[in-house]
Amino acid sequence: MSLRTYNILKEKYCNLAIQNIYNGLVEGLSNFSQYSRVALIYARRYSDPLRIYDPQQLLKEHELRLKELYFDNAAWRDSLAQATESQPDGHFITSDNLQLAGTISFGGSSRSFFYQMWFTDHHPNMCSIYPTERWLEHAGWLMSQDFSMENIAMWSSGHVLENYSLHAIEDHIVDLRNHHLGIDAKMMIQPILDIILKLSKTKEEGYWPRGRLVFLDSEFLNDLHFLAKIKRLERPFTNNIKHVRKLMLSVEYSNRILVSDGNSIIGISDSPVPNYAVSAFFNGDYGFVEIAGEPICSFFDGSFHSTTRRAKLVELEELLFDFKLDPLTCTELFLLVSKLVHTAQNKRHGATLVLNITDEPIVLSGHILDPPLDLRKEEYFNLASSLIKIDGALHIMSTCDLIGFGCLLDGKSIPLENIGRGARYNSALRFTAEHENVIVVVVSSDRPVSIIYHGIELNAHCLWNMMPGYLYQPETLKKHLNL
Repeated sequence: MSLRTYNILKEKYCNLAIQNIYNGLVEGLSNFSQYSRVALIYARRYSDPLRIYDPQQLLKEHELRLKELYFDNAAWRDSLAQATESQPDGHFITSDNLQLAGTISFGGSSRSFFYQMWFTDHHPNMCSIYPTERWLEHAGWLMSQDFSMENIAMWSSGHVLENYSLHAIEDHIVDLRNHHLGIDAKMMIQPILDIILKLSKTKEEGYWPRGRLVFLDSEFLNDLHFLAKIKRLERPFTNNIKHVRKLMLSVEYSNRILVSDGNSIIGISDSPVPNYAVSAFFNGDYGFVEIAGEPICSFFDGSFHSTTRRAKLVELEELLFDFKLDPLTCTELFLLVSKLVHTAQNKRHGATLVLNITDEPIVLSGHILDPPLDLRKEEYFNLASSLIKIDGALHIMSTCDLIGFGCLLDGKSIPLENIGRGARYNSALRFTAEHENVIVVVVSSDRPVSIIYHGIELNAHCLWNMMPGYLYQPETLKKHLNL
């Protein structure tokens, strides 16, 4: 086989390996978070030019920063080569997040694959970016392994990444606990995460679990003050999910915590949760895994997710500032709307808010208030939180005054309607298409929030899929940046 033929085959193998890992990342991260794009910058060997694999244009608008990182200072390549040269085969030297706005990145290098940096979307409502970083780190490690062995069964790497959420969370928790306790921490994390998921799906007398279950290393149990401690030989095992669910009744709607060492239930405590403990907060049909007082992920519908389950409304905040309102007024209106949206989400009902950004209110049919209510006052805001449950929209002026409730939105049919989204959503599309300076915020009962302006949903997600059988061809980063 000639050298040229060998290099062509090696390049095809590289492209297939990248596509396999890429597809696995897109599927896995999109299930853990909302729909997620992925990109890769890489050089297979030290002498190779940097290439970019970005079918979904995740790195668009970052050209100047990429030029600074990779071309304005070329010393990184030599220092990386020195670092990898002394490492054994298969060892993966990590490179941290590049801090590109709107993205999460992680990568590294090895002797078998000189450099790779993986990127994905940084969604604004993520509990933590670190499980996603661990996901990208594992993608880099798998890529290095595939090339160190020229693995003919490399297709398994994509399948591993599709289902990596539990392991990504576990990796991050282990890293945090090692930071607090050192590498001698003995408590196994994966069985704990399995218990949390099983418990989250277990009802007691028709009700989902509520309260906090804390997992703590046995050598630190004496640090807690126990209100009630179960006799050692009588302690129920944590894999007895029905029994643990019954014990959760003792900590519902309270500051008490149910304490476990990972194997059994120890008792009930009123102490603060230690930083090195793994805490599961159950809130009905959803909850959060926390460590050191910070949420790592949420859990609902039988799986783990990255979302905080609270809409960030970034597009609304940007749009309000575009109207050139007084900064104080703009901030007050945004915070007010955010609180109303979160109220509707927490109570699991739909809602519609019409934001009237003009001096004169538009005419809406509904219950008109005389005088309007200043929603900056607590008693009026609490009233609005109840009025929002009534069919129809709340009509709010930019001055934070509520001038109507139960308002009906109408308008002529437009091409962008989505029959699958229901009447509340499509009425908002029609209404904003016919009225200037009006923003409509729609909260669906199943939690999605839509920001609608000029007949367009500003925070809609454009789903992108590769055509079956189509292999995207990477290009050199220098060509991509037009250098």
